[in-house]
Amino acid sequence: MSTPPATSEALSRRELDCELVDRLIGLIPATSGRTSTVYAPMTAEPLAVMPTSGLDDVEDAFAEARAAQSEWAALRPRARAAVLSDFHDLVLDEQQTLLDFIQCETGKARKHAFDEVLDTALVANYYARRGPGFLAPQRRTGAIPVLTQTRVLHQPKGVVGIISPWNYPLSMGVTDGLAAIMAGNAIVQKPDSQTPLTALLAVDLLHRAGMPRGLWQIVSGSGSVIGGAVIDHADFLCFTGSTATGKLVAQQAAARLVGCTLELGGKNAMLVLADADIDKAAEAAVRGCFSSAGQLCVSIERLYLDEAIREEFLSAFLARVEALRLGPSFDWNTDMGSLINAGQLATVREHVEDALGKGAVLLAGGRQRPDLGPYFYEPTVLAETPHEALCFTEETFGPVVSIFGFTSEDDAIANANDGRYGLNASVWSTDITRARSVAARIKAGTVNINEVYAAAWASVDAPMGGMRDSGLNRRHGVEGLLKYTEPQTVAVQRLHGITAPAFLDDERFAMVATAGLRMLKLIGWS
Repeated sequence: MSTPPATSEALSRRELDCELVDRLIGLIPATSGRTSTVYAPMTAEPLAVMPTSGLDDVEDAFAEARAAQSEWAALRPRARAAVLSDFHDLVLDEQQTLLDFIQCETGKARKHAFDEVLDTALVANYYARRGPGFLAPQRRTGAIPVLTQTRVLHQPKGVVGIISPWNYPLSMGVTDGLAAIMAGNAIVQKPDSQTPLTALLAVDLLHRAGMPRGLWQIVSGSGSVIGGAVIDHADFLCFTGSTATGKLVAQQAAARLVGCTLELGGKNAMLVLADADIDKAAEAAVRGCFSSAGQLCVSIERLYLDEAIREEFLSAFLARVEALRLGPSFDWNTDMGSLINAGQLATVREHVEDALGKGAVLLAGGRQRPDLGPYFYEPTVLAETPHEALCFTEETFGPVVSIFGFTSEDDAIANANDGRYGLNASVWSTDITRARSVAARIKAGTVNINEVYAAAWASVDAPMGGMRDSGLNRRHGVEGLLKYTEPQTVAVQRLHGITAPAFLDDERFAMVATAGLRMLKLIGWS
């Protein structure tokens, strides 16, 4: 792995606009008097001192959000869509500031921070254009032809609680919320304590785009305290994080009969079939395994190669891995940045050392890089990883991938389905019909053919989410919007009620109704 040459932009730490940071911090309701410090992963130096919200602050945030939500929900959907459309423009206009904030808080390479800008703008534009149509009253078949007119309305849930992760503080911190406010809801969000500034900056841009003050509240504090309080007050929950924590969130929400959407862990597999384009697959595998230093829920952690092309693929893949440029840089000259903190570094080291101790073979990487920064770790490739190794069964969430071979398609699919997760998968073949058949047999919420994750993720008109222990519910598409609404059926009955007319007794009415049902089936009425 190489280190990029020093340039005027290649700084280990970038000074953020102090006046802007202070203004953003002022958006947080916090009267507890306690504070916490946000540190820059690239250097472990402090970025900002954040006030901590207390339980009363969370309650006040929900009260203010509810007051704002009633007026917001009364607006026509196209008026709400206009805010999202203007926000799209601001995200693109202010992308350099957004990129600096994302990099400072996460330590990721700039091109991976830019993925968040792209995703956020894409989702904002999608719901701005399509949201009003999704929310329009829908005519449904009535009980009696002509006499019953039935429509379904989509009423907002109220105040949505969002608990967002540190790895994608803009994309995961904002895009679910865009669907929620498009649907007429308000939001109280608890961003991860390591990445609050990016979420605050996004809310500030939404204010500039015309979103009313108070509609989107940010509270600050530990997940066990403040996160729990958010769940206790929300009308719907959106959580992105670990499977273990997601199960606790689901239990707490269920106790209140509150719905939730959960995007949780993954142990995602990439299958390279014998007829795959090897160069394209190897190039994509590098992105799939090491984007954001592997700290991505849909990243590839298991690589299954047909034995017929295994050596050819490994040669192409390892050459690209060795050429990756690591470093603490705010320019575009690095390919991979830092892990988020000491805890994540410890997990990666433990998984690699455990695998090697149990017989895995190191093909690339496997070293911490303190010369670059406190939490840098080389992109690591393992082979012959035993099934009892931690990195086989558990999500590493770091720059580590294990290589396995297969000799039959059935074995490859069984291997991809091994374990408890089912978030994302990737299939590579020049025979698209064959690849589609394989994809349909993989138990994952998204499967990319001849891509690793971006094709499915960026198809924002289609649902995104996990199966099995990888989560519940979906983001993106119509599903990602209507989950934030309560469907309400409004039926208008004309001329005569659904009961026996005065000139028929109940027995004769039953006979007439039976004949009517047979006729409705005959003419295809449903």
